Amino acid sequence: MRTFYSSTIFLLALLLFSCGNNSIDENSELNEEASEVYKPTMEYGLNLDSFIVHKNIIKPNEFLANILLKHHVPYPEIDKLAKASATVFDVKRIASGKNYTILCKKDSTEKAQYFIYEANAIDYIVYDISDSLIIYKGKRKVTTKINTASGVIKSSLYQTLDNAGVSTVLAIEMADVFAWTIDFYRIQKGDWFKVVYEEKFVDGKSIGIRKVLASNFNHYNKDFFACHFIQDSIGDYFDHEANSLRRAFLKSPLKFGRLTSGFTIRRFHPVQKRNKPHLGTDYAAPTGTPIMATGDGVVIASAYSKYNGNYVKIKHNSTYTTQYLHMSKRFAKVGQHVSQSDIIGNVGSTGLATGPHVCYRFWKNGSQTNHLKEDFPPSEPVKPKHMKRFKTEFNKYKSQIDKINLEKKAF
Repeated sequence: MRTFYSSTIFLLALLLFSCGNNSIDENSELNEEASEVYKPTMEYGLNLDSFIVHKNIIKPNEFLANILLKHHVPYPEIDKLAKASATVFDVKRIASGKNYTILCKKDSTEKAQYFIYEANAIDYIVYDISDSLIIYKGKRKVTTKINTASGVIKSSLYQTLDNAGVSTVLAIEMADVFAWTIDFYRIQKGDWFKVVYEEKFVDGKSIGIRKVLASNFNHYNKDFFACHFIQDSIGDYFDHEANSLRRAFLKSPLKFGRLTSGFTIRRFHPVQKRNKPHLGTDYAAPTGTPIMATGDGVVIASAYSKYNGNYVKIKHNSTYTTQYLHMSKRFAKVGQHVSQSDIIGNVGSTGLATGPHVCYRFWKNGSQTNHLKEDFPPSEPVKPKHMKRFKTEFNKYKSQIDKINLEKKAF
């Protein structure tokens, strides 16, 4: 009988011990699950869950003092912060429209512990005012992806990209790539393009185009191919024959706009109401649009006249001279050396002009000529020692370009 009771007690104890173990196992599993579920909200290298978070945008005429005073930081501390910040980031450069974050204590004071100013989509400045004052710069992680796009022009390159859901910044990048070979003011309906490019992302959001890698732009039924290639540590764009796309002169003094009047010996003048030669090319664009020097040279005139309005004239060498008329503002001075693509003024309608545009004039050996019909030699081509590597790169991109379907965005 005693043996029976002993066995029974042993079994009950074993059962209770087992149940207890199960309970412990279940609790530990729950704890493990709970620890896996909880993920702190991290940003700027800080755990935002530990603070009251205020995110906002700098308003016009809003300064650091205005912001921090509202979050219980006394003025003497703000003054000390501004002075300490001078070697890291000048608080006077805090600009309206920029994002900022304030992290406050989770107590009755709700005093600011951190102020984070976002200088741009990547760079930010952290002001740690929790205990001792610490100021440092940080960067968000940038991811680069290779994307492709294509389209058939129906109105403009900008609109075609926008309709395809592609960043319109790509239009500016492509205009820069083909600035020497394609006049984007003469793009016509039916022209098409295919492009491979690098796009930058922060937290899954696009922050801009890093670089065009390769593109085929079909303009007036002629293919213009561009391939990015680095030789001797310098990156540039080359065509299918390994010639540089870079030329002595840009095709246009503006990046974007509308060609309104070409070079002609006989044109009806809209102001003087009579036929007369138009020995230049008119490009219409909004007032204030930057005007670029189309080539390297020295400014030989920067003045105002009754008919030309504000104008700048550049001597490039013993053969070529260019002139830019009807500016709203002039930035170049006589005797100044300018480089290709330097901004020398803004589009306007000064002088004898019916609307904002730049009249671009081009001299060759002392005679005005149509710059659009000039065929300038390219810059230095791919060097022989790099040719094998270039052909490998070119063929790789050419294969990618050929696989892109027109008017379809591929990733």
